[in-house]
Amino acid sequence: MPVKNSNSSPSFYDVIIIGAGASGLMCAFTAARRGRKVLVLESANKVGKKILMSGGGRCNFTNHYVEAENFVSENPHFCKSALKRFTQWDFIAMVEQHGINYEERRHSQLFCIDSAKEILNMLLEECSLAGVTIKTHCEIQKITALPHKGHSEKHQQQDDRANYSLQLQFGHQAQTLQCHSLVVATGGLSIPTLGGSGIGYDIARQFGLKLTERRAGLVPFTFSDHIKQINERLSGLALDVEVSCNGHSFQENLLFTHRGLSGPVILQISNYWQAGNSISINLLPNEDCVEMLFSAKATHNKALLRTFLSYQMAKSLVLELQKLWWPELAETALAQWPDKKLEEIAAKLQNWQLKPAGTEGYRTAEATLGGVDTDDISSKTLEVKHQSGLYFIGEVLDVTGHLGGFNFQWAWSSGHSAGLFV
Repeated sequence: MPVKNSNSSPSFYDVIIIGAGASGLMCAFTAARRGRKVLVLESANKVGKKILMSGGGRCNFTNHYVEAENFVSENPHFCKSALKRFTQWDFIAMVEQHGINYEERRHSQLFCIDSAKEILNMLLEECSLAGVTIKTHCEIQKITALPHKGHSEKHQQQDDRANYSLQLQFGHQAQTLQCHSLVVATGGLSIPTLGGSGIGYDIARQFGLKLTERRAGLVPFTFSDHIKQINERLSGLALDVEVSCNGHSFQENLLFTHRGLSGPVILQISNYWQAGNSISINLLPNEDCVEMLFSAKATHNKALLRTFLSYQMAKSLVLELQKLWWPELAETALAQWPDKKLEEIAAKLQNWQLKPAGTEGYRTAEATLGGVDTDDISSKTLEVKHQSGLYFIGEVLDVTGHLGGFNFQWAWSSGHSAGLFV
């Protein structure tokens, strides 16, 4: 169903939401169902761009298993209240109610079978049914918190209604709007081509909120040393590995690229990596490599190590590792290998230490780590504790999910929670 997108609208709204992404749209129809007059403002030419591109166009919209441990934040408990109030099962029920076909993939991730458009259309239909107004091509010039100066009861009530004034630009047309509740759902800095910007952080600073350090999350690594050339030669190769960094580990696919290392396991561990850290790659996570190589020495004693390992992983990778780790024994049969050298190779296979030069940055990052400090925000209502009527939801907050549908679930949960109180 079409959503209203008109410039001929009243100057006052109960709720104005900045950002027509996952959390903003969720908040909009949740509030509108309560009888609130809701306006959503979007700077881009279309709404929900990140929804449409997510999951390779299939939208990994949630996960069957959602816990607070699936999120990164300086306050790991903050997300619990919203996640409990609107769970993955609540969103799945909505998806099923709209007749959207979906499937469960590895690690309990849920994807649309047909298209991410179905999730966006579902949100827009709910907005339309609830009477939400959405405006695109909107640039915010100024936000002002309004004083309350009413002397009579009538005037005081009017002042209480309008807490914020927004000066906007719609193309060449300027407009001033007022609202009782202002919701910041602007997302983070990730993928600026899809509308990612720092405006939400600017608004937070304006009202005296603290920000935690922000950096690209769920992002590929780049390299500048000899590993860069290895990655280029192996570009396109994927394999199942375990990667560890700073006490966290994930087992998923790793992908070699012309720029460095990517794939789900790299995106996951990037949330815990800091500049200067090394990562540990276990190339054979389901094997005891010492036992495996000693057994090979006993039973395949005439074989070369590269020949044996080529049964365990791609030959192209084995040849690169041979140049790195055992060039002097490249043509030596396993029977002639010293046990100590086999133990050394086994250790490297299960603990390949690499030091990324950096990440690909916000250009390809799927999320922004850090954001508005949750100490300033009510975990129940998502309202700023010291600024009545101002709310922050979704990615703009210091809450970042793992890969696997968790960032969308945070958007649904935080948007819903705020929508109950605005």
